[in-house]
Amino acid sequence: MSNTFGRVKLMLILRAALSSLLLFASSASHAHEVTPTIGDLTVQDGLLTLDLRLNVEAFLAGIDLDGLVDTNASAMSDQYDALRALTPAALAPRVRSFAEQWIDRISVDANGEVALSVATIDVPDVGDPELPRASHLVLTGQVPMTARSLTLHWPDGAGDLVLRQQGVTDPFTGYIEGGGSSPPVPLAGGASASGWRTFLSYVPVGFDHILPKGLDHVLFVLGLFFLSTHLRPLVWQISAFTLAHTVTLALGALGWVRVPPDIVEPLIAASITYVAVENIVTDGLNRWRPVVIFGFGLLHGLGFASVLGEFGLPPGQFVAALIGFNIGVEVGQLTVIAIAFLAVGLWFRNKPWYRARIAIPASAVIAMIGAYWFVERVI
Repeated sequence: MSNTFGRVKLMLILRAALSSLLLFASSASHAHEVTPTIGDLTVQDGLLTLDLRLNVEAFLAGIDLDGLVDTNASAMSDQYDALRALTPAALAPRVRSFAEQWIDRISVDANGEVALSVATIDVPDVGDPELPRASHLVLTGQVPMTARSLTLHWPDGAGDLVLRQQGVTDPFTGYIEGGGSSPPVPLAGGASASGWRTFLSYVPVGFDHILPKGLDHVLFVLGLFFLSTHLRPLVWQISAFTLAHTVTLALGALGWVRVPPDIVEPLIAASITYVAVENIVTDGLNRWRPVVIFGFGLLHGLGFASVLGEFGLPPGQFVAALIGFNIGVEVGQLTVIAIAFLAVGLWFRNKPWYRARIAIPASAVIAMIGAYWFVERVI
């Protein structure tokens, strides 16, 4: 009797967990992922130009972007969505009014404080409401001719900044969190990071794209896990997936392969559904499944490449940055598998009812989420 009660209790817990996953994933499919601001810094003939490519609606809405993954998690998300619906003509004046006050919080020190002013504002047309709109805010200021370097302080609440120096040899490229400052950046160049430092700085970028930001990739990896929690099938599948997405990640980052996101993203959702459905109709690793996983891995690699393109790869350390990002992705995927194994596999994988009561229900939920995303991304 106690054994039966324990199984019923387990089923109730699993159903609640799977329902929570479905609700979370459904809301996340409408999510507005927080992207870092890209800042291109140029100093020429004493004129500093800082071209910021940013999600300006989030700033206007007053959202604290530090550590935030999804703007839907903010109490200001409704205001953010309303701003995203505005045309460039309606939004640009509001951006200027905001920016003229907000730039006082950006501190640039070059042998003294550099006074910044708003030069130009470029707001693109309203596009896909599920994707952040990248506006350009260009700031300028006069740098003393005696200055040899500068330090930039990025405001609290502004999220992450990828600062890229332009127009010099061996330019500085750095990742600055909200409330943080850059190291002294030599105006004549020569501050590019070493290969080892670049590698280390891009590892967390890759990991972050899996946990917590890559729910679609997480669900795909879980789909691989639920086919079998034993080592050999997992190794075959993960190896095929890793090899494939490494290839297209490199080709996409080099610019040799470009596939529009409106094609890649629905196909990624379809790959999630396919893997999960196959888990339901088969109970073992078919000889052709690694080949199929390899094909899907090519798609996911293109998705990774689009994210990496947002950050930009330092020209002098392309290989180090690419390897660091890819290793970060791999560590993220292995972390997902480790968590799933500790939560489910370790305790239940050898139970006779594991497949019927855990693997199949979990795969069914993953398949529904993938199908929902596919339809949403197509229409």
